[in-house]
Parts: sequence; structure tokens; C-alpha cells
Amino acid sequence: MAFSDNSRQSLIPNFLYSSSSTTSLLMGKSINHSNPSLFPSPSSPKDQQNFMIASPSEPFGKIEMYSPRFYAACTVGGILSCGLTHMTVTPLDLVKCNMQIDPVKYKSISSGFGVLLKEQGVRGFFKGWVPTLLGYSAQGACKFGFYEFFKKYYSDIAGPEYAAKYKTLIYLAGSASAEVIADVALCPMEAVKVRVQTQPGFARGLGDGLPKFVKSDGVLGLYKGLVPLWGRQIPYTMMKFASFETIVEMLYKYAIPRPKNECSKSLQLGVSFAGGYVAGVLCAIVSHPADNLVSFLNNAKGASVGDAVKKLGVLGLFTRGLPLRIVMIGTLTGAQWGLYDAFKVFVGLPTTGGAAPPAAIEAAKE
Repeated sequence: MAFSDNSRQSLIPNFLYSSSSTTSLLMGKSINHSNPSLFPSPSSPKDQQNFMIASPSEPFGKIEMYSPRFYAACTVGGILSCGLTHMTVTPLDLVKCNMQIDPVKYKSISSGFGVLLKEQGVRGFFKGWVPTLLGYSAQGACKFGFYEFFKKYYSDIAGPEYAAKYKTLIYLAGSASAEVIADVALCPMEAVKVRVQTQPGFARGLGDGLPKFVKSDGVLGLYKGLVPLWGRQIPYTMMKFASFETIVEMLYKYAIPRPKNECSKSLQLGVSFAGGYVAGVLCAIVSHPADNLVSFLNNAKGASVGDAVKKLGVLGLFTRGLPLRIVMIGTLTGAQWGLYDAFKVFVGLPTTGGAAPPAAIEAAKE
């Protein structure tokens, strides 16, 4: 099965995604090479690009892959997955940040919750939830939306053969590029959140915390933690996306006795959650030293990275607050992928990840 050079653009996305509709076109006994509605002529690239994803309900109509509506759907899915999940785990994040800043007072997870309950009451557990919701909603929009964009963009540059051969590198490059943009959106809210959560009496929340922060540190102070944030989030996101795609593909290949296109949507979403949880544990370990730096720098006015390393120690950078962060990020990442793919299914798009359709891979090799 051969494809001309003119069909490169439309071929690449098909084998980076797996869905019941795409697989049915590329696999099985029902393939009919003479049917122009399924296999357009290479001389009609415009028709090839108008490929539509089938959906059981399609509440917003059919969404063309890699169209503006497709990227808009991925952006909304990212907002829901990141904003809601981070807001939900605010109590865990609050204890984790305080353990990083004041380990003498917040010695463990259990004692940390006890200290917060005694000093601030139940309401104190959700201190800083507004900047958390807004900041991570903005980050999620950019993270997932731009990841889908850059994944296709780099695949198109590589071409079918190399995109299939080096797909993990494409996942890594696409996620890193997306996170650079996403952190610029997140950084101001992250700075205010950390200050509100770790400095008693600084502010009640975003409404009074943002003006106080700007008055104290200036507008540029909101981006003081951007480089450490990149140091934390870029490796985290690269691990989050690349490992998720790989884990999901392995689950469908080795753990589930039938192809992805034959699995129910509920099973596919379960695979998304499981793959996301394992990926989240790996993310937490890789990005934890930078997470300690971000918490320290946003809490200590005028402090540098060197000051943080001297204060926390190299071992402290890697271990302080790590068990809690593993639990938090594992659950968080699993829920994010579950919500993101659930929204994609809701609007009629395939879930993320899974084995590439064999027919497309074979075509790329020819």
C-alpha cells in the first residue's frame, strides 16, 4: 500500500491517534481500495484533510481533526482537566508547600494537617484555591491545546516514516514546547498562591493577595519563579505526556486482549486514568527538586537558587515533601487524563494514545 508525497500531511496524524473510526478505515477485511469515499485520490489533498471523526452522540456536530474546532475542544478539555483537579487537591498542595518551607513546624503529612486544622480551621485547607483554579486552568488550556498542535506540527516535519519511528521524541518535543507557553500563563497565579499559602497573615486569597504581591515585589516579581517553574514543569510535562502515551500503548498491546477500537469507551477511559496515574508518579519524582525551589523562591523575598540549595540541601531538594507529592501528583495526573479524554469522547473525538494502526505503519515503511 503506497502513498504519494502529496498525501504526507494527511497520513501522519492518522497513525499518531487510534480510534474506532480511523482504525476501521485502515484495518480489517472491509478495506476497499476502489472506494473513493474511503481512500481519496492523492491528487485531492483537500478532500483527504477533511477527514471527520465519528461519534456516538456528537453534541457539537462532527469535528474535523486538526481544525480550529479540534484545537478549541482540546483547549477546553485542558482547562477542565487541570483547573478542576488542582483546585480539588488544594489541601494536599497546601500541606506540601508548608512542609517545604517550614519542615520544623510541618514535620509530616498527618501533623501538617493537624497544624492547619488547629490554626486555621477547616476553611484553611482551601486557602489559595482561587489562584490555583485560575492559574492551572490557564496552564491546562495551553498545555493540552498546544501539545496537540506541536505533536502534529513536528510529525508533519518528520514525515510518516520518521514520525512512526521516533514518535516518543515527538511526544517529548511537543510537550516541552507546549509547557514553555503554559508556564508563562501559570507563573503569576502560582506566585500569589504560594505566598498566600505559606505566609500567615499575608492575604486571604487572590483579591487582596495579588495587589499586595505587586506592591511588595513589583509586576516582574510575579515572574521571579518562572525559570524554576520551567525547571519543574517542563521535565514534568515531558514525562507526563511521553510516558502516558507509551504506557497506554503497552496496556493495549500486552494487558488488554483486544484492539483499542474494539474496547468500550468506559474501558478506554479506565486505561487513560491508569496510564495517567503511573505517569504521574514518574512526573513527581523527576520534577520534585524544582518544585522545592519554586516554593522556596516565591516565599523568600530576594532569595536566589543558590540560597535555596544552601538552605534545603541537595538531599532535601530531592526528598522533602516527596511522599505526599507522589500521592498528590499520581492521583492528579490520572484524573487529568481521565477528564481530558472523557471530554474528548463527549465531543466525538478519540481518546489519547494507543497502538498505531498497523496498516498506517506499514504504509509509512513503504
